[in-house]
Amino acid sequence: MPLIIDPDLLNRDTEVTIEASTKTITLSIAGNLDAAGVTGQALYSFLKEEWKDVASLIPYAFPMLSITPEQFEFISGWKPANDATRNLLRTCGWREIDDNSVTNREYMGIISLGSIGALNTAYYAFTNGNKTPFNFAGPVNQGIQTFGTAAHGNFDNRAQGLTTFIRTQGQTYGSATTDSIGLTALNYIANRFPLTESLNSKISETDENIDANTPYTNMSITFGSVVRVIGGSNFDFKIVVDGANGTVQEINNFVQRQLRLNSNINETGAPTIGSLQSQLTGFVGDTLKTETGVFIDNYQVTDTNNIIFTDNGSVERAFPFIASGTLNFNSNLTADSTSIYRVFFYENYGSASALLVNDNDQNPISGLISGRSSIGFSFDYDANNQGGRTPDTNASVIVIAIGLAGAQYVSAQATITKSAGQNISLVAPLERNYTNPA
Repeated sequence: MPLIIDPDLLNRDTEVTIEASTKTITLSIAGNLDAAGVTGQALYSFLKEEWKDVASLIPYAFPMLSITPEQFEFISGWKPANDATRNLLRTCGWREIDDNSVTNREYMGIISLGSIGALNTAYYAFTNGNKTPFNFAGPVNQGIQTFGTAAHGNFDNRAQGLTTFIRTQGQTYGSATTDSIGLTALNYIANRFPLTESLNSKISETDENIDANTPYTNMSITFGSVVRVIGGSNFDFKIVVDGANGTVQEINNFVQRQLRLNSNINETGAPTIGSLQSQLTGFVGDTLKTETGVFIDNYQVTDTNNIIFTDNGSVERAFPFIASGTLNFNSNLTADSTSIYRVFFYENYGSASALLVNDNDQNPISGLISGRSSIGFSFDYDANNQGGRTPDTNASVIVIAIGLAGAQYVSAQATITKSAGQNISLVAPLERNYTNPA
């Protein structure tokens, strides 16, 4: 059955039980009423009809006061009989006031706006509170208790903020706060929170793989003030994700997994519950963007141009364009434990003024091959001015490699362009004549 909005679908002693001696109203899943519930306005209208037509009820004070179609008060000591009844009230907020005009309980109506899967359950948290799932899966329409006297919960959250969340594996995440919908305090009316989810094509791993396998098990999140250098300038951040040399998609997989954990995700410092944090990272197209104050360390260099950081001042920051690629070596170079590689600017190669090309960290692109079939490289395309080079222009280079007993000398000319994923291959002939008798 759909949500009941018509009082004619309610019947006394089937869907609704009125007990005058205890001043209670009970809603039961029976007849026309199921888990979809009944609006506060429909219940109020039904009670009016009953009080008008049923002689045994008219001697008692009417149980509800309607302030608006979505705001009610149970008055004169009347109240819902139990939490099962309260959980079936929809599209309303309410107070429960006793015979002495004392408010015993207060409930805020929460209605979600947007698509939520029928099997997926949203949740909420008060400021400094814990995660509390809503009582039903799918779109939200429920009253949540914000106040209770000593005998009715003994808490008062009405001055706190409230955040609603929907976080389902493989779906985009949604959240909305009382601030975002313009509330300065919690009320007892129905409130609409934009809360939606959809398929997240950037989530490519299961929770089980993320929890058990590298690089994810080497990744971490640390909450605490840090300074990071971007494009030669210092910027302040408050959260650092260690990407353990993962791709931007792997890093996002890890972060989104942590944000569904009901446990501490802070690598050091005070415990920080994952499911109560903001989203931290998310893709816009193929670019990974961080939320305010989030920086990422130790990502794959080829992804440098696919990340935008947002500093503590909510200003987006990106590195100058970093060209990147891979040096590929054949088996002769890989098998020769002495093999080295060097990357020179082509212009002066072959002379004493030959200049090694620096990577993005200002280190020469050179070293031992050490059995590797490929080695990644980076190049500060926008700013590198080595040897008088004009920044933001293509760089002609020559890559050389040489071993001893296993690989002959080999060179390859190439051009580093303003792009990622460039490949330069070195295929060294097998060395057959080198000798160094002991």
